[in-house]
Amino acid sequence: MEAIDCGWLSILPPIIAIVLALLTKEVISSLIIGILAGGLIYTGFNVVGAVDVTFNVMAEKMGGNSFILLFLALLGALVVVVTKAGGSRAYGQWAVTKLKSRTGAQLATSALGALIFIDDYFNCLTVGTVMRPVTDKHRISRAKLAYLIDSTAAPICIIAPVSSWAAAVAGFMTDAGIEDGLGTFVQTIPYNLYAILTILMILVLVFTKMDFGAMRRFERKAQEQGDLDAQEGAIESTEEFDGTKISDKGRVFDLVIPIVALIVFSILGMLYVGGLFTGGAADIAEAFANTDASAGLTLGGFAALVVAFLLFVPRRVLSFRDFMAGITQGVKSMVPAFIILILAWTISGMCRDLLSTGEFVGNLVQSSNISLQLLPAIVFVVAGFLAFAMGTSWGTFGILIPIVVIICGTNSPYLIPSLAATLAGAVYGDHCSPISDTTILSSTGAGCNHIDHVSSQMGYATLVAVICFIGYLVAGLTENLFITLGVSVVLLGAVLAVAFYLTRRREARG
Repeated sequence: MEAIDCGWLSILPPIIAIVLALLTKEVISSLIIGILAGGLIYTGFNVVGAVDVTFNVMAEKMGGNSFILLFLALLGALVVVVTKAGGSRAYGQWAVTKLKSRTGAQLATSALGALIFIDDYFNCLTVGTVMRPVTDKHRISRAKLAYLIDSTAAPICIIAPVSSWAAAVAGFMTDAGIEDGLGTFVQTIPYNLYAILTILMILVLVFTKMDFGAMRRFERKAQEQGDLDAQEGAIESTEEFDGTKISDKGRVFDLVIPIVALIVFSILGMLYVGGLFTGGAADIAEAFANTDASAGLTLGGFAALVVAFLLFVPRRVLSFRDFMAGITQGVKSMVPAFIILILAWTISGMCRDLLSTGEFVGNLVQSSNISLQLLPAIVFVVAGFLAFAMGTSWGTFGILIPIVVIICGTNSPYLIPSLAATLAGAVYGDHCSPISDTTILSSTGAGCNHIDHVSSQMGYATLVAVICFIGYLVAGLTENLFITLGVSVVLLGAVLAVAFYLTRRREARG
């Protein structure tokens, strides 16, 4: 299929998807309608032809990204079998006996979230289930727990080179014309201000025992009245998972070993695919440059599942039948991720490959004489809005990354900051969106009312986002990573110091 030049019509599919997502609060149907609109535009409003084009693009994108789908399926399976084996519950029971303070409980929650950096779904589901008894014991509100879960899920995954996010983003970058997608992703990590500042903010809030805005109300109620604002009807028991009894033979190492195995074998898998062990690469750096991240992660996911089998079944922690049933349950749990990814790939391919949306927007920006120095800050805002409207950061990556690459060109000094701003803005918008899957999973994992989580987190996330916007202005003007990071960190520290002073002053007044 040949690309066409359809001018302003080329931006209709993403606009339709965004508007419908805002109106309906439902991302899947909005993306489908946006995709079909693109097909109608491409075929001259031939309905049958539009459907045919849509499925052709979808099939092509699924085939080209099949390793990512395989990795997510294996990851979902690993999450379920580890949970059913009782590893997650054992960690939680151990933590209850070892953590003696609110600060320790919050740090342990954040640390577990940082440890599980392979995938945000895995993160949200595991951390919430494991740490809820611990945080309840120390009267930490469910809203605060949901914030800690959400802020160590996507922000950690988006700066982890070995993760489902790295594989997806590297794929989007490669599709956009960047030769080394994974290498480029790694270069964006130090420029990903939202992820870095969010993690720093968590540490400051935990160590200073400070909260403000809506979160302060939930925390004061939890500490003074013991009211955690738990979601009515939330599953508080860890005796069953998805209708299946959790094994009482699980130990802490039943959680740790599969996670470590996943990380180690994923790295080895990426090196293998890059040719390090077959003579195709001279050293580790060349192997990482040549690798296909999603293929390497798939090998790592399979190896970790084998390790889990050898760890659980011979010890009779899980029976063979329960282990295999867990694989089926795990694959099913990833179906929402499959749907969103496939639709994101499809609308991205429709706009980029058939409607020339990227070329149109790129030419529009160039003709408007917008300085590329402002591009990182502008892209951050646009990405935040798109992700908030659509409820998906991955869908935002698929739409914006090709446009950013076309505007900047592959050799521009503004490419890396602008791509990083795309990733950062998408994570921010995803954090604030009430229809985001990770936001919903964080609420569910914490047993928190969903709207309470959204309202209490939005103030924290937006404060960081404002500082990120300033940081990306600095990045564009200075083209210097160290100045950008320095200004951003100092500004965050100053704002939090003022907030800390005002909070303590208010408390002193009663």
